[in-house]
Amino acid sequence: MKFGKEFKNQKVPEWIEAYVDYNGLKRILQRFRLLEQTKIPQTPLRSLQQKSTVNRQFSGLNIQHHDLQSRVDIEAQVIATNAVMLGNSRKRYSTKFLLSSEDVIENDILFFHKLDEELNKVNNFYKDKVEEAMKEANLLNRQMDALVALRVKVMNRDSDAPSSLISLSTDIDSSAPSKVTTPSKAGTEAIAEILARVKISNTLENPMSTIRGVLKDSREKDLRFKKQELREVEERLKVAFIEFYQKLHLLKHFSFMNLSAFSKILKKYEKVTSRKATRSYMNMVDESYLGSSEEVIGLLNRVEEIFVKHFSNSNRREGMKLLRPKRKREQHSITFFSGFFSGCSIALLTAIILVIQTKKIDSEETNFNVGTIFPLYSFYAYIVLHMLLYAANIFLWGHFRINYTFIFGFKQGTELGYQEVFLLSNGLAMLALATFLAHLHLKMDPRSQDNLSVEFFPLGLIIILLGMVFCPFNILYRSSRFFLVRCMFRCICAPLYKVTLSDFFLADQLTSQVQAIRSLEYYMCYYIAGDYAQEKDMCHSIDVYNVFYFIVAVIPYWLRFLQCIRRFFEEKDTSQGFNGLRYLSTIIAVVIRTAFELKKTVTWEAFAVVSSVIATLANTYWDIVRDWGLLQRNSKNLFLRDKLVVSNKSVYFLAMVLDVLLRFAWLQLVLTFNIHSLSGIALSTLFSCLEIIRRGMWNFFRLENEHLNNVGKYRAFKSVPLPFLYHDDTDDESDDKDD
Repeated sequence: MKFGKEFKNQKVPEWIEAYVDYNGLKRILQRFRLLEQTKIPQTPLRSLQQKSTVNRQFSGLNIQHHDLQSRVDIEAQVIATNAVMLGNSRKRYSTKFLLSSEDVIENDILFFHKLDEELNKVNNFYKDKVEEAMKEANLLNRQMDALVALRVKVMNRDSDAPSSLISLSTDIDSSAPSKVTTPSKAGTEAIAEILARVKISNTLENPMSTIRGVLKDSREKDLRFKKQELREVEERLKVAFIEFYQKLHLLKHFSFMNLSAFSKILKKYEKVTSRKATRSYMNMVDESYLGSSEEVIGLLNRVEEIFVKHFSNSNRREGMKLLRPKRKREQHSITFFSGFFSGCSIALLTAIILVIQTKKIDSEETNFNVGTIFPLYSFYAYIVLHMLLYAANIFLWGHFRINYTFIFGFKQGTELGYQEVFLLSNGLAMLALATFLAHLHLKMDPRSQDNLSVEFFPLGLIIILLGMVFCPFNILYRSSRFFLVRCMFRCICAPLYKVTLSDFFLADQLTSQVQAIRSLEYYMCYYIAGDYAQEKDMCHSIDVYNVFYFIVAVIPYWLRFLQCIRRFFEEKDTSQGFNGLRYLSTIIAVVIRTAFELKKTVTWEAFAVVSSVIATLANTYWDIVRDWGLLQRNSKNLFLRDKLVVSNKSVYFLAMVLDVLLRFAWLQLVLTFNIHSLSGIALSTLFSCLEIIRRGMWNFFRLENEHLNNVGKYRAFKSVPLPFLYHDDTDDESDDKDD
């Protein structure tokens, strides 16, 4: 693989603009190649280079010739470098030519001017990030002091003094070994002094902490010196160290790749121009902070030492297994079974269509109505379609280098790729279609028409599905399944949990799965009301069912409304208040639609039309302007935004048009939905599928906009809340606010 392609693939997506513009420098070198078409006259420099070549042929037998060759190579350098110290302890690097003005062409000046700019850019960015890492190292150092003190206090709470050696100085910002103090009065006083200044930071990550935070109006609590508290603190600090270690690795890799880029591009310059410049310039690069800094390597070694000692019982193998990022391995079996399941699904779908057509199901001759069991199986159609679109989104996010794993907060090495999601969706489709075909076949068989066990096929299928989702064994991507379950639980418990992107992103998916949620309601009615025994759809004649039929449509929007309210009060973000009003307008539209269904009057119909139009317009505006970040004023790309991931701008205009059309298609569904006939079911299924397709399109551009926001802020790491809060830290924060 060529270096240019490798360099592009190895970049941290959120730091792309901070890397050397390798392609831009290559484009300048391409201009040199165009000049090679004309014969360049021999210059004294070229004559000197040819002489040095001749000398190299005979330098192997004479040391003096070797010294002459070194001197000639130094003299052959065409540039001189310079470093100017700035007022903020930074250096600015520049280059000037040693050749006469007749020998220097415009491309030479342009190349080294851009090279200097890239070096200054990369060097300053790297220094800023290392300084941030050093500050975080100091914070972790204080956290470790508190952890060691708490650990000694909890383990020896019944004794007056520590019974084992303690480490009170875990200087992760230094290469010096940890100081170890023996049990003494001074050690006990040091522990007491540390613990007296420390409280537990209440991050409001669960319902109880949220309630306590609201009642006490505080995000900190006193130490209780219990083992459960110690385990929680250790777990939170372990996560913080793992995240910090991965940050350091990215910084180390950033330095290595940029140093390689400078070396490669200078060698290309020498090859194209036959001028010596690599040695002089790389000496300057090596002396810069980017090439000479040892802080990151020192921090990496120190973090490894501390993590192994304090979080893995001095077992280096286990500690490094936790610290080092896991890499996914591609499995050919996934590709094979994906193709196998998809082929089976197509065959089963074809068979179902043929059975319905040839046996004339739903005719007066067959006392069987597909409409009674269709909602039971359409649930899987909505889920499978959503999963297929999610697989397509993952593929596109990866293709355009959108860091979806970081944005969602997936555990590194366990996230599902598009192939895995495609496999699961096709497996579920095959299972559902096979069950539906068996159900149809047995219902049409006269020998089994009176067998009520056939009616429990859909119930058995959903039990199998729930069993696979909640299976505790490490099979079927357990980490991803439990991540989904946790996010779903946090959505249901809104606003008691702190809202993360994965939480509100999942809640937004639920707003497009209203019909699937209604299918679950139909499951309950079908088996509780006894429809399976009567083979008739009795649910729609039950008033309670019809009321809840519309209430379940409100639930996803209500959950999003609560999430917005939580973020509004917690983040003090007024945009979340307007976002909550948007979801509230949708809830009002659904409630008025419910009243119209019950009253069937012209007045309620007018209210339903007006409220639905207002909600649709608000949702469309928010999709395009706020969620996608398009239609920005004074944008470099007309009616779009300054930065675009997709180079073809027409894709964005097409997406905006489709979003408007599909939003108003949903409006048509709200106003004309009919639940009393098969045509009504078919109509609702069609528009529900269109809404899922719109959501799949929304997902790509929503995450693209989030990714670009992270890129603009160079945000490549997730913030991990630290467990301990020092009193002097809170005082400093209050002083800063006063200033």
